[in-house]
Amino acid sequence: MISVRNVLVGLAFAFTAYLAARGLWWTAPVPQPLVVLVALALYLATTWLCLFWEPAGAAPAAPPADTPPGMAPRGPSRLPMIAAVLALSCAVLVPSAISIAVGHDSRTASFATWYLGGIGALMTIVIVRRRTWTAWIGIAALAIASMIWMGPVSALALGLVGSVVWVASAQLLLRSMDRAARDTARLTQLQRAASAWQASQVGRQRERRVQIQQALAVAGPVLARTVSSGGELDADDKLEARLAEGRLRDEMRGPRLLDDDVRTELERARRRGANVTVLDEGGLEGLGEKSLAIIRAQLADTLRSASSDRLYIRTSPHETIAVTVVGRSAAGAGWSDEDAVELWREIAHPRVD
Repeated sequence: MISVRNVLVGLAFAFTAYLAARGLWWTAPVPQPLVVLVALALYLATTWLCLFWEPAGAAPAAPPADTPPGMAPRGPSRLPMIAAVLALSCAVLVPSAISIAVGHDSRTASFATWYLGGIGALMTIVIVRRRTWTAWIGIAALAIASMIWMGPVSALALGLVGSVVWVASAQLLLRSMDRAARDTARLTQLQRAASAWQASQVGRQRERRVQIQQALAVAGPVLARTVSSGGELDADDKLEARLAEGRLRDEMRGPRLLDDDVRTELERARRRGANVTVLDEGGLEGLGEKSLAIIRAQLADTLRSASSDRLYIRTSPHETIAVTVVGRSAAGAGWSDEDAVELWREIAHPRVD
């Protein structure tokens, strides 16, 4: 499969092979050719190991502190420590080995200065593999060795500056890629948050429309009779208005607690004169319809046997209690905080397999 990564790896492979091949193009006698060949082999093995080695299960590079959670920066994986140490050893040994092997008179020849670009390319690979300090230490070792063997002016003129520029450019490019990846991750999070907010608004609008339709269905007949009678309601109409108000409050405050049986029992309690309060204060989120049906059935049974003058039905955020039903009646004349508690029922979360 052809990808940008594969193309870049192929180019790096070809370029490092070309630089090493320059070391074999001898235009003058080489006093110690075996040392040159060993140095070339060490360089190629190390370079290609750093280029291709990605051990399975290796720990990824630690993302920067400002990276959004769950969003690691994209790009090459972190170079294993063994390969990093080998690359640093190559940067220290190869320049001196080549300079010694070709002799004093050939140290500035093209076949003897290939390591300036070769080690620079190796350190560029190392820094792209997220071993920044290793790469810069290797460049420092290259600079020191090349200046010792061929002189500062010759080293700078024959390729040392280019190697430093390669490594610095690679570091800047990698930082830019990581910054772009973080910005993309943040933008993705913002887009997801915006989509979620929009979806929630659409859901709330739909829910409001449903509630308005239910309100019209419940209160519409009562309002129509109120208008037609000019506000003069008899006892039955007032009772129906009070029942309609209670049904509307139930639908707005605790819709997850309601089904046909619960609605029937709530209306029966109100018709006998009880004051009923239904509140959904959380705790039922995430329950399936089967669990809600069990809770509603127990609630309907509790209301069916209740005879209290006041009924309080509240959901509970407790991990085991789903709904609490409290029934109270007046202890004497009027109501007070010491009214007798006649009913206390806690409906537990059902265990649904």
